[in-house]
Parts: sequence; C-alpha cells; structure tokens
Amino acid sequence: MNEKIRGSIPTPVHEEIESHLSCHFEKSATDPVNHPSHYTAGNIETIDYLVDVLGVQGAIHYCHGNIIKYTGSRLHNKNNPIQDAQKAVWYTKKMIELMKEQENG
Repeated sequence: MNEKIRGSIPTPVHEEIESHLSCHFEKSATDPVNHPSHYTAGNIETIDYLVDVLGVQGAIHYCHGNIIKYTGSRLHNKNNPIQDAQKAVWYTKKMIELMKEQENG
C-alpha cells in the first residue's frame, strides 16, 4: 500500500499483511486504529514522539505493552473487540518494524 503508516514507510512485509487483512477492515474518514484523532493532533503523531523520547528499544517495549493491553482483559470488556484486535495488529506491526530498524542499525 502507498499509505503512510504513522510516520513509517511500509515494508514488503507490511504490504503483504495489509493486503491480506485490508478486506476485513472498514475504511473511514476517522480512523481510530491507524490514525486516532487524539494521537494525531499537532505536527507529530504520538508514536513518533515516543520513539524520539524513549528510543527504539523503549518504543518496542511500549508497543509490546499495548499488544498485551489490547489482547488481554480489554479485548472483551470494552465493547469493541474487533477494533481492539485491530489495534493489537497495528502495534505488532510497529513493534516488528522497530525491531528490524534496531537490528539493521
């Protein structure tokens, strides 16, 4: 996909995952999974700020924590399990991207 994913350029892996999953996700003007409005206010998205402040390793831990959050008790207790599962997928993809960035130096 040509779409920018929260400040990162999709890798072939992201593109493959997106192509397989995109048919299952609704597209809308407000995107609470890929670009939540409360995370995109201003000139920099929150995830990019976190990478800048925490560094790559800290951001990996942050993503891992959110994967746990969105697949743990929240998944069936916040009335939107599909969206929460989509957010877990987003954080998983971002964590993999950061791990590859760290590995490649």
